[in-house]
Amino acid sequence: MEVLLDTHVVLWYITGNSNLSSKAREIIDTKSELFFSIASLWEISLKLNIGKLHLTSSFDEILTRLNFIGVEILPIKIEDTKTYIKLPLLPKHRDPFDRILVAQAMNHSLNLVSADAKFDAYPIQRVWE
Repeated sequence: MEVLLDTHVVLWYITGNSNLSSKAREIIDTKSELFFSIASLWEISLKLNIGKLHLTSSFDEILTRLNFIGVEILPIKIEDTKTYIKLPLLPKHRDPFDRILVAQAMNHSLNLVSADAKFDAYPIQRVWE
């Protein structure tokens, strides 16, 4: 199963956070068919920069760990932006980082590994439990 990992999933995995589901941990531990969006890397760097995210690992360490678990970084393509525009603006889900993940999951036929049930409103498969 090819999967796109949500930002928090990777952060929880790297930090050993107990909120990570056993299914998500199992998927990552397989070290195969894992994708992580460049948008998620941007989100992490942005939040680190403005002080909204605090980690004991450096940004470079995160990149090293992504490489270790065999993650492929998924670029944002023009088709992803076109799909993004067509997504419905849901009242309680306007996060641009989440919405580009939806577009990428749709365009690349990827299941999205995320604890966020808001993704269930979109035509993608979310994996958590």
